[in-house]
Amino acid sequence: MDFGLVLQTDPPADLLVERMVRAERRGFTHGWTFDSVVLWQEPFVIHSRILDRTERMVVGPMVTNPSTRSWEVTASTFATLNDMYGNRTICGIGRGDSAMRVAGRGPATLARLSEAMTAIKDLAEGREADVDGATLRIPWVRDGSLPVWMGAYGPRALELVGRKADGFVLQLADPYLTEWMVRAVRSAAVAAGRSPDEVRVCVAAPAYVTDGSEEGLAHAREQCRWFGGMVGNHVADLVARYGEHSDMVPEELTDYVRARKGYDYSHHGRVDNPDTDFVPDAIVDRFCVIGTVAEHVEKLERLRAAGVDQFAVYAMHDDVDGVIDAYGREVVPALSGSPTT
Repeated sequence: MDFGLVLQTDPPADLLVERMVRAERRGFTHGWTFDSVVLWQEPFVIHSRILDRTERMVVGPMVTNPSTRSWEVTASTFATLNDMYGNRTICGIGRGDSAMRVAGRGPATLARLSEAMTAIKDLAEGREADVDGATLRIPWVRDGSLPVWMGAYGPRALELVGRKADGFVLQLADPYLTEWMVRAVRSAAVAAGRSPDEVRVCVAAPAYVTDGSEEGLAHAREQCRWFGGMVGNHVADLVARYGEHSDMVPEELTDYVRARKGYDYSHHGRVDNPDTDFVPDAIVDRFCVIGTVAEHVEKLERLRAAGVDQFAVYAMHDDVDGVIDAYGREVVPALSGSPTT
């Protein structure tokens, strides 16, 4: 299993870069950032600094979207970074949540997302692409490579992942739901004539290492409860589309949003988010990875058995450096088989 670190691009950017350097030294292979430029700093500028300060780390957004930048701009940005630092970028992409909604716009359609994924990948790898009816090619790209990993929850989005994406980003760490969604992605890949092994699987969720005490567990839950609120935005979209009880979406995913009353994106991804009272402890425990190191390893082994290739640590809490170091010392070696420095 590979490991990634996911950070918000809060100022100062230098601190984020230093933490990515620290993570690479601890055995993390991927460095991800949020991409919501009203709420946080522009990620691609910071990506260039991360790539300059690291040697092997693969860097990208978790996730960008088809709407806040034109596709040729997104593709050229990735291609430029690859030309400068080798093919060490990755495009995590979705319909757009906070980046769109904080600006008063809705997420892109899946059809639009599908077109964007094809165009961005083709342009970044030096091929012609259709961009809103115009045929474009970036002439200076040589030997470009850009994996495109798509975030998804619902059945139509999971089908698109299996049919077109290089990887699947799932923002929750519940083994049962992960197995259900990975199975849907792999079935879609087979139906599209692909090998299911072509689609890499990344689970992204908060991780918080505790000392095993009840007090430590309670603190970890409060530090990670925001995540249930963030996931709840996507789940609420699924309920609106498919209904509260649908064979298309497991009730294990949708039941907890019944008490959801609203969401203020100015607190998105923050520990102090006031719109997470509806998230029970059971959901925090299921969706996140919290507890002792042994409990982290046990849950990640279950996720690996469900088909997960990478676990990306959302580190939005009061012990960012502590979780990087704990993972580097004990979790990464246990799951990857490689010692870290």
